[in-house]
Amino acid sequence: MKARWIDTAKDYFTFSKKERKGIIITLVLCALIPLISHYFPVAKTNVSTGAFQKDLAQLKISIDTSHNTYAHPHEDDNAEYYRPKNYNKNTGLKAELFEFDPNTLGSEGWERLGVREKTIGTIHNFIAKGYRFREANDIRKIYGLRSKDADRLVPFVKIAEERSNKRTSANTNYTTFTKKPATDINKARIIDVNTADTSEFISLPGIGSKLAGRIVNFRQKLGGFNSVNQVAETYGIPDSIFEKIKARLEVKSLSIKKININTSDANELKSHPYIKWNIANAIVNYRNQHGAYKSIEDLRKIEILPDELFNKIAPYLVL
Repeated sequence: MKARWIDTAKDYFTFSKKERKGIIITLVLCALIPLISHYFPVAKTNVSTGAFQKDLAQLKISIDTSHNTYAHPHEDDNAEYYRPKNYNKNTGLKAELFEFDPNTLGSEGWERLGVREKTIGTIHNFIAKGYRFREANDIRKIYGLRSKDADRLVPFVKIAEERSNKRTSANTNYTTFTKKPATDINKARIIDVNTADTSEFISLPGIGSKLAGRIVNFRQKLGGFNSVNQVAETYGIPDSIFEKIKARLEVKSLSIKKININTSDANELKSHPYIKWNIANAIVNYRNQHGAYKSIEDLRKIEILPDELFNKIAPYLVL
């Protein structure tokens, strides 16, 4: 037995000449590594606290942006009609020059000329109040119209003769446009937001053809307006414009298209502007787990559905 253990030990601890050289070289290298790190230190980069905080903030912004945009392919289905929380207009406008009468030009025409949407609203607001452009240089008085844009547009202004009021004086310094007689101003008319077409919405101050089309499309997506205030949620309508037209809006015919929460699938629910994909899935999952809804109020049992959202979607739901 003892002889067998001795033989086994010799097998494991007996090295050839080549193996002994390898062991020696390995030990030497292990001893040299600490010396190399001592005499040849790695250069360290000093980062200031301010720079670090700046990079950290930028990283946070990147993460937040990624979180907001990567949600679900259905998240932006209604972006063309329903105004998101952070609404940014496109400032990269392409200009096309042509002869125009500023008293009759519609929103699409002003857009072709390269005028910003907010400035277009100002123009329509002035005309709706009865003000008229009498000569080409009058457009320089438009609030929000940049000087370089006015210089570019003035040569193309062609005001109809019957509306022209040529001045006998060479002095053109004035502060307001000439106003039409009170008898020529269109009387304010109340509009039913659930039956009005685009032409009726265009008659409102600050509402052009594009915004009128968005209002009608948003109404169709909703299934009808339950309140006048919902018009303000239309994508692209500034709050200042809505406050000016609010008094001329009413909900006279209340015919709401409703969604059946006991038969609709998640895709049907998600088609409504107010219902996002996670809420739609939660409604369907709760129904699958607990059976058909007995009342609309049962939706309040869904934990991720806030009361504010429930109050918004309830008029559009049916059993």
